Amino acid sequence: MATSITGAHVIARTLKDLGVTAIFGIVGVPVSDIAEEAINLGIRFIGFRNEQAASYAATAYGYLTGRPGVCLVVGGPGVLHAVAGVGNAQANGFPLLLLGGSVETHLITKGGFQEMDSISLLTPYTKLCIRAPIVTSLPSTIANAYRQAYYGRPGTGFVDLPADIIMDECADPSDINATPQIPPPPKGGADDAQVLKISRLIKNAKAPLLLIGKGAAYGRAEDVIRRLIDSTGLPFLPSPMGKGVVPDSHPCNVSSARSVALKAADVVLILGARLNWIFHYGEPPKWNAGARFIQVDISPEELGRNAADAELGIVGDVNVVVGQLKLQLGDWRYDHSSSDYMAKLANAKLENEAIAAKAAGDPSIPLTYAHAFDTIKTALHSLSPPEEGGIVYVAEGANTMDISRSIFPLEHARLRLDAGTYATMGVGLPYAIAAHEAYNGPGASTCSGPARRKKVVAIEGDSAFGFTGMEIETMARFQMDILIFVINNSGIYFGDSDSGEDWAARQAKTVGGEAGLRSWALGWEIKYEKMAQAVGGIGYFVRTPEELRKATGAGFKAKVPVIVNVIIQSGKVEKPSFGWQVTAKKKTNGVRL
Repeated sequence: MATSITGAHVIARTLKDLGVTAIFGIVGVPVSDIAEEAINLGIRFIGFRNEQAASYAATAYGYLTGRPGVCLVVGGPGVLHAVAGVGNAQANGFPLLLLGGSVETHLITKGGFQEMDSISLLTPYTKLCIRAPIVTSLPSTIANAYRQAYYGRPGTGFVDLPADIIMDECADPSDINATPQIPPPPKGGADDAQVLKISRLIKNAKAPLLLIGKGAAYGRAEDVIRRLIDSTGLPFLPSPMGKGVVPDSHPCNVSSARSVALKAADVVLILGARLNWIFHYGEPPKWNAGARFIQVDISPEELGRNAADAELGIVGDVNVVVGQLKLQLGDWRYDHSSSDYMAKLANAKLENEAIAAKAAGDPSIPLTYAHAFDTIKTALHSLSPPEEGGIVYVAEGANTMDISRSIFPLEHARLRLDAGTYATMGVGLPYAIAAHEAYNGPGASTCSGPARRKKVVAIEGDSAFGFTGMEIETMARFQMDILIFVINNSGIYFGDSDSGEDWAARQAKTVGGEAGLRSWALGWEIKYEKMAQAVGGIGYFVRTPEELRKATGAGFKAKVPVIVNVIIQSGKVEKPSFGWQVTAKKKTNGVRL
């Protein structure tokens, strides 16, 4: 007679059948049994300190591996915390399978323990939101949610798992549905006439520009895009997470002349990117008002958005479409020598690179952002040159993220993670854990670059670090040798004090009810490095370039989590602003808004 099995075992077995090698989450009643069964089947369960962090990690893991990351949480508040990852997945187009426990089916609406209507809550933000009806249908239910998260524009598939479904036994395992096989999504191409139309538009452009987004990186399109740029000489500009699809060192990279490129471009080919706030909606004043935008995107809804022209858009896989376009362009090559546009870009690059070099050499103590990052870069490159692809960079925090983006070059795709489309704070440490698991874990695949094992380096603003700082314990527990730099200016955007004495005086006023510390102030020179020491890692507190250089080298070689607490200038006190959100003033009935 066949041995009975529980729903928890069926769920774990289904995940194993789908090729899942890692689950991110936090256990509790009733999902603990699922995690235990998964571990017994050889799936790695990475337990976090907060569901929000676990859900962020699962989204990044999905982006890096190209298949849905799996997050397992309890019902009610567990699902509520994980909604952060659902929003992140939706905004960024990352594949996520979220599994949430819930109250027993016969207790629904009766006020059961941690009861919440997760289906109603998550339906607007997921691609599929479904409750498992019976144990026997669990494989097909979970596989369908997995496929929905994976196919088309990636997003979230959510499965609500009532406690009785998890704990119920099936007396005859042969009654359990087989797990459907989920092959990689089919890849669509473009109509030949549309490709011909676009190729002619590109050939006739006086100032063409390619935008390369993280969608191209997710789609593993680096080889075909590199061949296109090598053969045509088209200038390109990557999005923050599109860096490395084509090497930053490529002569056609115009990142250091970004403003000039946007303002002058007349024909723009967009590969796996969106005309959202990151690219200023394709609108003046950042862009040329007459620019024509050609979108290549897997999502039909994206075509014609903002300044784009839907009639020029192509729904399809970037790999396939770029291959078609390259074939149609043949041996045509953009003539740099006779292009005023390229001359302007070259001049702007020289000017901006000179400004950056001067900033990097600023001898001030406390350090500036630019000097600190240049010191870190120089030390890391001496240990792992960019062409080796041996470092994954994670960056978050307003100034920390924005300034570091232009300083750390990438030669390979999917080696940079940041706050992304949603500009989400709190992703840094979870993303670092996801990157370590994707590249170095038991189920690791060669996600990017020639180097097999990769060092994960997280560059965190002190405010950003505070969102998920306790995940340093998760790193230590799983022996993840992640190197974390906390760029510490004692504030959000900037601090409001030039010295500890000044800060203490302001604090005294605040406690006394007077106008003292401003809303963006944080504690003065907090010793974040001690958090690493507390969990068995290593911590460094640094003020000078030499101290930073030594800590970077030692941290890179360490086999435990490391926090390097880098004290930088507090910064000029001014009204907080966000440089990306620069838009033209609009008029309504003659009134400027």
